[in-house]
Amino acid sequence: MVTIENEMLKIDLMPKGAELQSIFHKMHNITYLWDGDPDYWSKRSPVLFPIVGTLKNDTFFYEGRDYHLGRHGFARDMVFEIEKKSQSEAIFLLSDSEQSLEHFPFQFELRIKYSVEKNRLSVEYIVKNPSEKLIYFSVGGHPAFKVPLIPGTKYSDYYLQFNKNEPLSRWPITPEGLIEQKPVAVAVDSNILPLTHELFYKDALVFKHLKSSKVSLKSEKTGHGFDFDFSGFSFLGLWAAKNANFVCIEPWCGIADNRETNQQIEDKEGINKLSPDASFARSWNVDFY
Repeated sequence: MVTIENEMLKIDLMPKGAELQSIFHKMHNITYLWDGDPDYWSKRSPVLFPIVGTLKNDTFFYEGRDYHLGRHGFARDMVFEIEKKSQSEAIFLLSDSEQSLEHFPFQFELRIKYSVEKNRLSVEYIVKNPSEKLIYFSVGGHPAFKVPLIPGTKYSDYYLQFNKNEPLSRWPITPEGLIEQKPVAVAVDSNILPLTHELFYKDALVFKHLKSSKVSLKSEKTGHGFDFDFSGFSFLGLWAAKNANFVCIEPWCGIADNRETNQQIEDKEGINKLSPDASFARSWNVDFY
């Protein structure tokens, strides 16, 4: 276990998957991250790389060959190197290997940087292309936050508030994990999305190209919650396992295949293209209160 902390936050991290294990606010005595109860969902905050979501038939094509990747890629199951560690910051590194090249034919360096400052956790994904050819990839987060946060409150006491008023439309997910061709309106009151377990009975809520860059977890029953900033991410997912007491807020640079995909990775919706020796960086931040 790797721990970073300051006077307000204590963050536990695991080299396997470079995955968050705990977010504890010392002053409020609140644990904000889901505890990974295996009866519902054993993960807590998996890193999504080199794809986000599901490929059609778990397959993509590149330069005349087929390659196979499971949902959300392989990074979440790999052990990262601890490249740097200080009291308030940790950087994890995953590089291509003989094993990864069998499923993803690109050289890469993926760094996950975690840092704390006051009541803020920052998570940065840095992808570098060390090769002499273009690489194609997606990357994203999947943190699960505990709901309810405090005793005496229940799941439906909480809501998500976006920082912009906009008509929310989700892109439904097929039973095979693919994105449907047409969006469906989500009933919201202005920029408020009430949380209910039933909201996620048909899988995740997937949003494309929102005006909002921030979403907050709030409740009228408590002053505790958080502000989640996902600026720079083109897609956002919201999800919870059936009847589980958490909500995942998932910033994505990438998205699952749609039903009409040709499965060519160069044409994949939301794919990122990186030139030789270039780097790509995106970060999300959470302020806890």
